[in-house]
Amino acid sequence: MELRYLRYFVAVAQARHFTRAAENLGMSQPPLSQQIKKFELEIGTPLFKRLTRGVEMTEAGQALYEDARRILQLTDSAIARTRSIARGEKGSLNVGFSPSAMFHPTVLGLLHSYCQQHPHVQPLPKEENPATLIASLQKRNIDIAFLRLPCDLSDDINGEILAEEPMKLVLPAGHALSHKTQVSLSELRQEPLIIFPREVCPGLHDMIIRTCYLSGYGPRPSPFAPQLTATIGMVAAGFGITLVPESLACIKAENVTYHDIGMPEVHTQIAAIWRKHERSAAIVNMIHLIRQHLSSSHPD
Repeated sequence: MELRYLRYFVAVAQARHFTRAAENLGMSQPPLSQQIKKFELEIGTPLFKRLTRGVEMTEAGQALYEDARRILQLTDSAIARTRSIARGEKGSLNVGFSPSAMFHPTVLGLLHSYCQQHPHVQPLPKEENPATLIASLQKRNIDIAFLRLPCDLSDDINGEILAEEPMKLVLPAGHALSHKTQVSLSELRQEPLIIFPREVCPGLHDMIIRTCYLSGYGPRPSPFAPQLTATIGMVAAGFGITLVPESLACIKAENVTYHDIGMPEVHTQIAAIWRKHERSAAIVNMIHLIRQHLSSSHPD
């Protein structure tokens, strides 16, 4: 059975008149009458009684009417939803984050703008280590990821650097140097350095260790923090000191202080990455927003 038969049938049932129904459908009356006759033949029973003025449904027509109307409503709804998803107006966006990346104001601003521009697309966040995010992206388990560089990216992935930020030294509030705005790492002497396992964020981990030794600060071993953000809590608890990206200074723990280290060349970058040749409208809309942001931030 063709769906158009149901549309013709419902139109006639609602108008109770072939001519008015034809006008509502934007067609002439004779072809509509012919289509209804074909439909009745296909079903095997009359659906309308032809009256002097107009028509009325037979008992079989009345039985069919509500089901036909529901079928058309479901069909129209499914088509509209499919088209909305194809345009990126509905659906979901699986967003991956490496630890701490979501604290950066640029990332937060992009997500906020995306939600405002596409209110019917549901972002589904997932936090993983960079290597896991890249694998998830390749397996299509996530659609886009925000992570810290450096990390190893394969040829099938595109991306943009969104921002770079300096590193901050985090000291316990009672530390002898906690009154200073800027603290050189060379002023630190064999103090425990709290750091996260290398697999959490290899590039950042290696940069922190390298920076410490190049500055003449040879840290004593200390317990690992499970994630980058947990290092701040461990400083507050008195386990040692740590280095974190500047955006994490928004974590206002009572017993810690944040300090410049006077090394502008020591910084970390935040990037957005996605699959090359991506065609999903929801993802393409996010990529467009990212590039729009970069263009407005760096007009030259």
